[in-house]
Amino acid sequence: MYNKLSDKAVEFIDHQEILDTIKWADENKDNYELINSLIERSEDCKGLSHREALLLLTCDNKELIEKMFAVAKRIKQRFYGNRIVMFAPLYLSNYCINGCVYCPYHGKNKTIARKKLTQEEIVAEVTALQDMGHKRLALEAGEHPTLNPIEYILESIKTIYSIKHKNGAIRRVNVNIAATTVENYRKLKEAGIGTYILFQETYHKEDYEKLHPTGPKSDYAYHTEAMDRAMQGGIDDVGIGVLFGLERYRYDFTGLLMHAEHLEAKYGCGPHTISVPRLCPADDIDTADFDNTISDEIFQHIVAVLRIAVPYTGMIISTRESKACREKVLDLGVSQISGGSRTSVGGYTTEERHDETSQFDVSDRRSLGEVIDWLLDLGYIPSFCTACYRAGRTGDRFMSLVKTGQIANCCHPNALMTLKEYAEDYATPEVRQKIYKLIDAEIEKVPNPAIRKRAIENLKQIEAGERDFRF
Repeated sequence: MYNKLSDKAVEFIDHQEILDTIKWADENKDNYELINSLIERSEDCKGLSHREALLLLTCDNKELIEKMFAVAKRIKQRFYGNRIVMFAPLYLSNYCINGCVYCPYHGKNKTIARKKLTQEEIVAEVTALQDMGHKRLALEAGEHPTLNPIEYILESIKTIYSIKHKNGAIRRVNVNIAATTVENYRKLKEAGIGTYILFQETYHKEDYEKLHPTGPKSDYAYHTEAMDRAMQGGIDDVGIGVLFGLERYRYDFTGLLMHAEHLEAKYGCGPHTISVPRLCPADDIDTADFDNTISDEIFQHIVAVLRIAVPYTGMIISTRESKACREKVLDLGVSQISGGSRTSVGGYTTEERHDETSQFDVSDRRSLGEVIDWLLDLGYIPSFCTACYRAGRTGDRFMSLVKTGQIANCCHPNALMTLKEYAEDYATPEVRQKIYKLIDAEIEKVPNPAIRKRAIENLKQIEAGERDFRF
């Protein structure tokens, strides 16, 4: 796979290097001295190379795996504390011309009901999300040149930002749409998006082409180079991921890290987020048709080693996963989760359509309020913060703050202030008291005394009815 956008072609997803890495990891998986040294070195929070990380993932020694889990938890705590960022997906349209064999949106599927939201329907969907308490959305749409053109996406973003709600506006829209041109990425940047998200699905070129037999997405190189074009279009916060279960997990794990290394080396800024979706059942998709599905234990191991290898990145898990699975990986590295999600077009306002237009089956069907209550009981701080995007702390500016630990002076008080807003505007009396108790304890942990003092004043003003304070 070559980066055609560079002055000189640079191979950054190297098939042979991945195979060599897997072979090397197999040869060294019982070298416990080396593995232990890598685990201990990772405590410096400088990350690991793709080879080093794969060796940790290949290790099957239970004692060493538990040690990895403990280190992953400490790394996550150092960079992200006990904050968990909340978001919700918003599906705009499931019209799609691609032939992806693992997705029910594929063009040949005649059983799924097709729908595209009008701008009026978007207002209704977003209002329903605001009524829950959401402030951050992730837009999703199938790829269709006439039904879902870039103009439709841009109009939808404008509509979302313009919606007035009694408890405030949607503050950040992230976008997960098909690979596009530098010009279109520039338009998305100008529209005020947060992170541009696109999953590679699999980095194995031959299998990628089999899994994507038709449509624009079948162009492996164009898809893989999307983040380069996004960066060139001015979007410096990008989110990558694979769909674990399509290909052998160690192959895609290695490719994922090579992609992160490429972005860091070429643009001075690695991925803002890494998502870890697993293949799951959907309309005409049966996971039994795929040979590479992974167990919960392997999934947890992947999350932990990703956190060790790329300590600065935000890690996202969706409602594909069950409550029990989400609870485990929150402890190991995940820092962002969805809550009260619908994966159908129009699913927030027309519940009965949910199973007709869904992209995938939702395992965790709890409401946002139930998820918030659960997180509080686990000792986490549910955060609705979007301050960094709005303050221009993106790309390398954000990463420098994360890597030095200075981000805690912003993120910690911002999380508490947005949680206070949720308490005043949405929480049940019981949950509100839990939030008050947590804020009283956590506000004292804000490192900078001046910021802590100002945050306390802001919290009082929020209780008095003011909104949208941020550092």
